[in-house]
Amino acid sequence: MKKSIVLVAALFLVSVLSAQKTDKRLAGLDKQLNQVLTDWNAAGFAVAVVKKDRVLYAKGFGYRDYENKKPVDANTLFEIGSSTKAFTSSLLGMLREEGSVDFNESPRKYIPYLAFQNDQLNTEATVKDFMSHRSGLPRHDFAWYMFNTDDKDSLLQRIEHQEPFAGVRERWYYNNYGFLIQGVITEKITGKSWEENIKERIFEPLGMSRSNTNISGLKTDNNAAFGYEVKDDEIVKMDYYDISGMGPAGSIGSSVNDMAKWAMLWLNKGKNGEKQILPEGYIDEAMSSHAVVSAGLPRKESPDMFFANYGYGWFLASYKGHYRVEHGGNIDGFSASVSFFPTDDLGIIVLTNQNGSSVPSIVRNTIADRMLKVRKEDWSKKLKDQLNKGKEDGEEAADDTSSNKVEGTKTSHALVAYTGKYNNPGYGTFEVSVKNDSLFAEFPTLKFWLEHYHYDIFVPHRMSKDGSIDIDEDQEVVGLTISFKTGADGEISGLEGALEPTIDPITFSRKPTSVALTQDEVQAYVGEYDLFGQTVKFYTKDSETLYAFIKGQPEYELIYTGNNVFALKILDGYKVAFDVVKNGKFDTATFKQPNGNFKAHRKE
Repeated sequence: MKKSIVLVAALFLVSVLSAQKTDKRLAGLDKQLNQVLTDWNAAGFAVAVVKKDRVLYAKGFGYRDYENKKPVDANTLFEIGSSTKAFTSSLLGMLREEGSVDFNESPRKYIPYLAFQNDQLNTEATVKDFMSHRSGLPRHDFAWYMFNTDDKDSLLQRIEHQEPFAGVRERWYYNNYGFLIQGVITEKITGKSWEENIKERIFEPLGMSRSNTNISGLKTDNNAAFGYEVKDDEIVKMDYYDISGMGPAGSIGSSVNDMAKWAMLWLNKGKNGEKQILPEGYIDEAMSSHAVVSAGLPRKESPDMFFANYGYGWFLASYKGHYRVEHGGNIDGFSASVSFFPTDDLGIIVLTNQNGSSVPSIVRNTIADRMLKVRKEDWSKKLKDQLNKGKEDGEEAADDTSSNKVEGTKTSHALVAYTGKYNNPGYGTFEVSVKNDSLFAEFPTLKFWLEHYHYDIFVPHRMSKDGSIDIDEDQEVVGLTISFKTGADGEISGLEGALEPTIDPITFSRKPTSVALTQDEVQAYVGEYDLFGQTVKFYTKDSETLYAFIKGQPEYELIYTGNNVFALKILDGYKVAFDVVKNGKFDTATFKQPNGNFKAHRKE
């Protein structure tokens, strides 16, 4: 009995000592954060607060699995999105310290096949320009988000065809491809993948044992969050998005306990205990200004909040007179904020499984007000009021705006004429198909229903994996329309869409989808035809593919597109249409070209 009493007393003493260690500035924080969870209808989030080299607070709120009410804790994995960027730039900081890379050199020195669309980018842009988003390239995010691939080199080769909107170092503009470039530089220098470098040079030395560089890390972990969004005040589960080859810009998954170690590394000038992980010189340089994001002027209600600059993978700002280094992150179903105040030895990490969420900034600012002992604000109410005002302004603007939709119009062609593969070398290839009187656009990992708007203009709506269609009240889920174009031959030649707002619409050329023919069917086209005294020979090699040959020209492989029409595989806008059947074989072949139509007749 006496031993039991002593044990209870010891446990009580540990409890008291633990309570005494809790920072008084965090008293009552749990209640405040639970209110944020309710106010913003969030599935869950986790928070960590660090002071120099100590974790003051680490806790989860809500659910990582909302349907099954599985709670979030400080070890729950979330996707951190673009908060990954500081990790990628840090690898370059390490390699520079080793003498392997020069920030003032062109990235083409390290990636020989890398090319840009203009000479200025090819000759003047430096590694540093891509670390601080000042290359002059706009985002071109659809080029990776809708055409993703595991192959980083394949993604990089698209950059040559992506149009810049400003000169090098002329303007700051966020660009994920710049961080892909950095990630590939580390691969070329080290001979290891970006993923291996992150693990071996950062995760393992810091003891970030829960962290990973691929969505599979969340899919296979027994304490990982599912992603959610809010629709009509309902919390709805989202599919995981595999960022694949664009990983250096935003694929890390982590917990607040692990991310606390990352924040403490920065607060301690790159040291983890006595070991220097990141060079101190790089730490100072990375959180110094290298580009002006915006004027960042103070407002009357917030005179102590001003300036908006960018370092290397970090946004820089003055928060109520305190220097803040921060980067947010957003990827399907997840939002994040990783921040630290270097002169205050304070770090705050907020990870949530809510899509495009205000929760990370609300929680971050709420805690910062407490820890920095500055004027406190009800950030939840403040952002909610701003959001509501924005909605009201939007509704008023909508009331004053009339639709340009022309009712009663129809497409210029039958829907089957729009089917085919559409390509832009700076983006990729997708396929348009028809089913049940509707058009669908299918990308490598995403599918859209194309709703007819008017004439040859359609509105795309994202479809879920279960086949359901995502339609909001404005009927424009992705916020754009696509316009199909007709060529000189009267056929659909391609389409365009405003995928990048800073430049002209992006154009995709069309190649008709091949339709399979049987051996017997293809034989009906085989034979020699007279074209103004020249012999055109149609023949097969494998009994199923038709070829055409005219003396003095190359052999042309033909692609059957239906209705007895073939497209020339290597020539856009050139087709052969067969007509008039005699004795089971076609008697005429009309060559449809941009400069006219030319008819050939079967030779006896």
